[in-house]
Amino acid sequence: MKRMSKRIGIGALILFALIQFWPVRRTNPPVVGDLAAPPEVASILRRSCYDCHSNETRWTWSSRLAPFSWVVVHDVNEARKGLNLSQWTQLPLERQAIAPQKMLDKIDIKAMPLRRYLWLHPQARLSAEDIATIRRWVDTPQ
Repeated sequence: MKRMSKRIGIGALILFALIQFWPVRRTNPPVVGDLAAPPEVASILRRSCYDCHSNETRWTWSSRLAPFSWVVVHDVNEARKGLNLSQWTQLPLERQAIAPQKMLDKIDIKAMPLRRYLWLHPQARLSAEDIATIRRWVDTPQ
């Protein structure tokens, strides 16, 4: 029994070492048209949203250590597909008009920022004041 546990442990370590060689592609394409928001809103969005929803991702240790890296890179790629704040000016005007409200809706139902992101990035948590600031921005005619 003890011998079997030791073999399983060694096997798990070998597997963990081997999966580190499974490549993931971490990219930060050029910013082609950033969101223009008031400074207080931009600051909140940069702190809480830009790591996933922009081309300015800060790739931390979790994006370099498999299997965590697979999840992180997948989440960033999916987030950029949904809304990339570094390509804001490339969005159709209709989408630019509704995107802030959609962002606020996701925040209100606590779908964003992702809980698993907040585990490693607690500074991204949105306070009631942060949400109120975003709400005022959304409610102000652009």
